[in-house]
Amino acid sequence: MAHGPRQSTNRHQPLLERHRELHALDAALADLTAAPDGAPNAQRGGLLAFTGPAGLGKTTLMAQVRARAEAHGLTVLSTRGGENEQELAFHVVRQLVQPALAAMTEPERRTFLGSWYDIVATALGLEATGPARVPDPTGVRDGLDWVVTRLTMLKAPVVLLVDDAHWADAESLSWLASFAPRVENLPLLIVVTYRPEELPPEAVAFRALVEHHGNRPHALEPLSATAVARIIREHVGEGAEDGFCAECCTVTGGSPFETVELAIRLAERKLTGARDELPVMRDLASAVKGPGLLDRLHRLGTTTVRFAWAAAVLGTSISPELAAALAVVGVEQAAQEVEKLRHARILTDGHRTDGDLEFVHPLIATAIYRSIPAELRVGLHNAAAEAIFAAGLGSTAAARHLLEVPCEGSTEAVTCLSDAAREYLRAGAPEAARRLLTRALQEPPLAEQRAELLHELARSTFLIEPTATVSHLREALAQPGVDAELRASIVYLLAQALAHTDRLAEAATVAAEAAQQAPNSRLRLRLQADHFVWSAFRTDEPDSAARSRRLAKLAARLTRRGLEERYILGLRAWDALVRGEPRQTVLTCAEQALDGGMTWTDENRGFEIPVSVALTFMYCDQPRRAEELFTKGIAECERKGWRGSHLAVGQTLFAYIRYHRGSLAEAEELVREGLRIADKVEGAVPAQWFAIGVLIQTLLARGRTEEARRIADAYHYGDVVPNAVIYPDPRTVYAELLLAEGRHADAAALLTDVGEWLDGRAWRNPAWCPWQLDLASALASTDPERAADLARDAVQRAREFGAASATGQALHTLAEVTGGPAALDLHAEAVEQLERSPAAYELARALVGHGAALSRNGRLQEAADRLYQGLETAVHCGAEALAGRAREELSAAGLRPLPLRYAQTDTLTAQERKAAERAAQGHPVAVVAKGLHLPEQGVRQLLSSVYRKVGTDAAGLAAALETFPRPRS
Repeated sequence: MAHGPRQSTNRHQPLLERHRELHALDAALADLTAAPDGAPNAQRGGLLAFTGPAGLGKTTLMAQVRARAEAHGLTVLSTRGGENEQELAFHVVRQLVQPALAAMTEPERRTFLGSWYDIVATALGLEATGPARVPDPTGVRDGLDWVVTRLTMLKAPVVLLVDDAHWADAESLSWLASFAPRVENLPLLIVVTYRPEELPPEAVAFRALVEHHGNRPHALEPLSATAVARIIREHVGEGAEDGFCAECCTVTGGSPFETVELAIRLAERKLTGARDELPVMRDLASAVKGPGLLDRLHRLGTTTVRFAWAAAVLGTSISPELAAALAVVGVEQAAQEVEKLRHARILTDGHRTDGDLEFVHPLIATAIYRSIPAELRVGLHNAAAEAIFAAGLGSTAAARHLLEVPCEGSTEAVTCLSDAAREYLRAGAPEAARRLLTRALQEPPLAEQRAELLHELARSTFLIEPTATVSHLREALAQPGVDAELRASIVYLLAQALAHTDRLAEAATVAAEAAQQAPNSRLRLRLQADHFVWSAFRTDEPDSAARSRRLAKLAARLTRRGLEERYILGLRAWDALVRGEPRQTVLTCAEQALDGGMTWTDENRGFEIPVSVALTFMYCDQPRRAEELFTKGIAECERKGWRGSHLAVGQTLFAYIRYHRGSLAEAEELVREGLRIADKVEGAVPAQWFAIGVLIQTLLARGRTEEARRIADAYHYGDVVPNAVIYPDPRTVYAELLLAEGRHADAAALLTDVGEWLDGRAWRNPAWCPWQLDLASALASTDPERAADLARDAVQRAREFGAASATGQALHTLAEVTGGPAALDLHAEAVEQLERSPAAYELARALVGHGAALSRNGRLQEAADRLYQGLETAVHCGAEALAGRAREELSAAGLRPLPLRYAQTDTLTAQERKAAERAAQGHPVAVVAKGLHLPEQGVRQLLSSVYRKVGTDAAGLAAALETFPRPRS
């Protein structure tokens, strides 16, 4: 059941003084294979790490791990790092997975990998046959998690061996560090060995994993004099003198590798371990590594030396044919050299069964590689690149060698390096791509290639170092004769990089200047859209109203509906929304923008506009349509491997839609997932801001104020004001937290600032930001007159916009701050408006508020009806605190809460479906009531339930019913 490379070691080497390590191994294997009463879920995986300097027997210990695992009938997957392969992204992962995949046919591989195929294919060294995709590193890591998890479940239990992890490539090491914590829930044991002093600086996550794991790394110790004497006597005979054995321990330092190698050479020379043989022993010991090893190699002959040098340049998995080509020897001669190097214990059979070779120990490989004269080493690397490319082994394998070759202005080298960089981008390895593109630019390329290479370099650094991206792109724009399409792509990426480094004003300016210089109307529109996007998302935009007028004028004169025009219309829809223009204007522009489709994964356009267009439907009381667009967009991101900040924002804003519909428990679950994704993506701060705001609002709606405060404090949410526009608005959300904590004065001060900012931009829509309503609540007890004025103005703005949910929410706040009998009509109208919307939580608030007001005014029977309705709606929303308030109001009025009358379900009843279909046909309530033989109030309640279940108001009902499931007959 073994898969992957076998450990290249002498199985007869003694394994002495490793009782502690072997005990830990046996315990881990016992946990892995435990299945009492036949319960497979009792199997428990884990992580074991063994550390120590070179030569202390880590690889021999790994051979013992393999042997014991195979003796238990376990599947073994193995891989190892190589000193000269650290530049090969995912090299270690490929060694681990490729043998299992190679045993499958192509159809079997595709079935096994499923929808992950094109995301992980390049990383695994497979051919991606779909359209070229550039997944983000998070997406590739998720895909590799899935692949290894699936392999584990297919071949369980599994032992995964990673030898010489200190030489693993950065991408593989990063994946291992993120995946390993999950193995406790899998039938998988991971065993790693590494030299702690040689771990690269970027291996912070891996070091933290192994050093803070429950089983700390097992540090291997040198062998004692007793163990060294035992090894020596096993080879030369029991007559070896104590003094001789003690001196062997001194010269080897207790290194198991050096001790065994020395013992073998002593036996070959037929020494007996007598004191007078010490000079010869010391000579033999010096030949195990370092200068003595090199002297021994040179004594084998010039051709053998040349072959060994070629092997050292090729790395860990050595093709005899490639080594022969580099050493310039024929096939027969190469076979002779291999035998000589095998006999000298320099080379041995390699990992796989395809005839490859490897060095007996990494110390030998390192010594031989470093002994190659510098100029000759460069020549060998150059020859290796050419031979590897000619053999069809791929540009990435060849490019690794080109990194060791001086720049010569070679167009072939530039082509190889840039092709390999593109492959690394498709593999989700931007750091590896950056190394190769930097080197390609140093070659240097032809003048006409430079701008494109700089653009590709900027793409590789975007997620790693956005400030460097800006520099690369400005240099690209300065190149002569840049193609117009390429220039537009450079400008788009430059604007994005500037925005991601909090320089939105510069982003908007760059796009505006490029639009003025565009050679045709199509590119001009595309660049104008970029300018409008970054202007709209600036918090410090100097003249927002003027920009809105220009945008409206431009959108009005568009006569065709190409993609550029539709992006302008999408921007117009969003701008009309935040300005509070009639919602019909917003919906018309949004529908026009979507007529022909909008992708979330266009690398030259971004997803800001498609996301904004989708959200307009939520604010316009058609959240079901928004959910459909988000479901499609999120699936598109997942298919392309964009599982970082794009997916985080998508999950978060989908949660925001559910929050607006009143599905608070589901909203909390979704936004926590969005925040989890954002937290693990480097540089995903905007995604975190979106997620934290939605999570705090959801927790407040559920009555969990203390938890909301902990979230805010953990992320310093109230301490920093972002320079980009975020929704929900962070300062407004924080003020709502302050209100929930009773800090009304602090909330009022903050909301006043928000109001001045939004009014200065002419962003007047309370559906987008209800700052007036929150400020009215904050001032109700200290300045009731101003509070009422603010609420009345919000009601007027909401009516101008035209969404029933916004109007009802504003009326509810106006009623609360007005109080007394005069507020009863306002409460009633708030409920009436919200019953015509899909906003369940806001309806529950209005119902409970109306019921409480009726109770205070002695109208107990009416109060009871409203409170019961409010309680039921609040419970269905998951608004525990609001449900508690409803029960308290009922108790205060001398009423006993009744059991819930209706189970929570999103399925329409047959009667609700009939009412919905008649209403969708345009029939007024009176006509629907007559047709169904119901009172008009009964029909209104039916339709209110329909709007909440379907997720739309009356305007969107006909379209929503086309896809909404019918009730079972």
